[in-house]
Amino acid sequence: MPLQNRVTPLGDIVADPHRGLFTGNRGIIHDPATKTLLKKRWSNPAWLVCLCEFRGRRREVMGGRSWTELFFLDEATALAAGHRPCFYCRRDDANRFRAAWEKGNGVAGLRAKDIDAVLHRERLDRGQKRLHPLPVPPEKLPDGAMVLAAGESYLIVKGRPLRWSFAGYRNLESIVADVMLITPPSTVRALAAGFQPVLHPSAR
Repeated sequence: MPLQNRVTPLGDIVADPHRGLFTGNRGIIHDPATKTLLKKRWSNPAWLVCLCEFRGRRREVMGGRSWTELFFLDEATALAAGHRPCFYCRRDDANRFRAAWEKGNGVAGLRAKDIDAVLHRERLDRGQKRLHPLPVPPEKLPDGAMVLAAGESYLIVKGRPLRWSFAGYRNLESIVADVMLITPPSTVRALAAGFQPVLHPSAR
C-alpha cells in the first residue's frame, strides 16, 4: 500500500501509487515507527523541492527522523503547493529561482528564509490552502502557473489549461468560470520573470 506522502497542487498530502519527478519536505511531520503522518502538515516554513536522486544516497522513505519525504508529479505541482527549490541538492535551480523571484517581485539581496516568509503567508489561510484572485486571465498566466476551477487543478502551458492528476496532465480546450490562482502570487511573478519549472512529460 502506498504511503501518505504524495502532494497535490493544493498542498494536500495523500496516498497514491504514482511517485512523480521530485521529492521534497516541510520538516518532520511523520512517525517513523508507523510511517504515518502526524496531525500537523508542516514543521518548518522552508517547504522544499528536492531531487529524487542525489549523489547516490539512499533513504528509507519515512523511516527516520531527519525529514519527511514528500513526492510531487513535477516542479509546477510543488510550486503551486507553496514549495521552492532546495539550495542543497538543487543549488543552481534555487539560485535561478531566487533571481527570478527577486526580479519579478522587485526586490534584491534576499536570503532563502526571506522568500520562505512570503511564501508561507501566501500558501496558507488559517491552516488551509490560500487561493488568490487571478492577476490576469488564465490564458495570460506564465507557463507553470496553476489554477483551480470547479474543484479541479489545471496547469497553464502556452495559454492552454491542462488538467492535473497524479498520473499526469490531460489537454482541455477551456476551463469554466470562477477560476482562482493556486500558485502563490510571488512565485507566479517569478515564473513571469523567467523561471522555468520542470514539467511532467505529459504537459508537452
